Amino acid sequence: MEITENSTADRYYQALLDRAEDHVGVFFAAVTSTGVFCIATCRARKPKRHNVRFFSDAQGALQHGFRPCKVCRPTEHAYSPPEPVLQALQWLRAHPQEKLGDALLREQGLSPETLRRWFLRHHGMTFQAYQRQLRINTAVEQLKAGHSATQSAMDAGYDSLSGFGYTFKRIMGSSPSQHEQGLNTLLLHRFTTPLGPMFVCATEAGVCLVEFVSRRMLETEFRDLQRLLKARIVPGENSHTRQAVRELDEYFRGERRVFEVALDTPGSAFQQSVWQALQAIPFGHTGSYGQQARALGRPEAVRAVAAANGQNRVSIIVPCHRVIGQDGRLVGYGGGLARKQWLLDHEAKWLNGHGAQAETPQQSLAW
Repeated sequence: MEITENSTADRYYQALLDRAEDHVGVFFAAVTSTGVFCIATCRARKPKRHNVRFFSDAQGALQHGFRPCKVCRPTEHAYSPPEPVLQALQWLRAHPQEKLGDALLREQGLSPETLRRWFLRHHGMTFQAYQRQLRINTAVEQLKAGHSATQSAMDAGYDSLSGFGYTFKRIMGSSPSQHEQGLNTLLLHRFTTPLGPMFVCATEAGVCLVEFVSRRMLETEFRDLQRLLKARIVPGENSHTRQAVRELDEYFRGERRVFEVALDTPGSAFQQSVWQALQAIPFGHTGSYGQQARALGRPEAVRAVAAANGQNRVSIIVPCHRVIGQDGRLVGYGGGLARKQWLLDHEAKWLNGHGAQAETPQQSLAW
């Protein structure tokens, strides 16, 4: 659908100029002078305002005769890994105990330099460092299962026990023997959505974080989780991360309204009550901080409720995007207000039936 409201289009144009990450997937900018359309973060030369039309989805731009930009590739999932990265990740999943070195990468037709640059940009580490963390995570799982340090090192593909111990302590901050005594690990997995890349982090008990990669407070949340759960974050997946990704994919396709994945969200008793109240706001409905406070029997605690909402680390699944101001205006959202509006419009569309014009989300006075 084309965006024809001038103030919205002007706001989107400024986001295009700013290459605003929190607008990825919110709009698609079609340039009449070149015939191509882009996502918000495209690094191509910016067009003049009068040459740009905005669409809410890629299909709308395609139907109006525009072709995908070769720079930002808007018809693909935003920030999705390029094909060489996907191939390397698939190989790692199929061979968790083996090392994919530069020579083997080239044998597979993959460029070590391409992988190194992509992992440095998106994970803050080289591809080889990412591999080491995955192999250490394999060893952690073996230790938890009751295997000895020697057996765990062998199962993780290490030939040297001393090398395994050194790498393990450097990554995990403790020795293998300390992990045998019950120290925890948080598994962090990156995945793509129509609104840009997200992280999901989980313990053995459940999901403890779902956030957009561009969230400003992400590093603080990582530190808080490691402190509260007395654990280290390492790349990896488990049944909870996989279930969360699957359910979120169903949510974005309009096939899921209620999430079933287990959660493990450390916080005070009051924070827990606020987060539970958030999960009680139905799909396609909204509420205010005041309504939350009254539902909790604490009508005077509006500011405390707002603070607890802001400390929610599990986006979308614990739907803090459904909380709006008492006057109906959007209020703060860690993923950005543009994403918040997109999520509300998405739910309104599917609540009213696929393909229907999105209406203002219904406000639920008692949930």
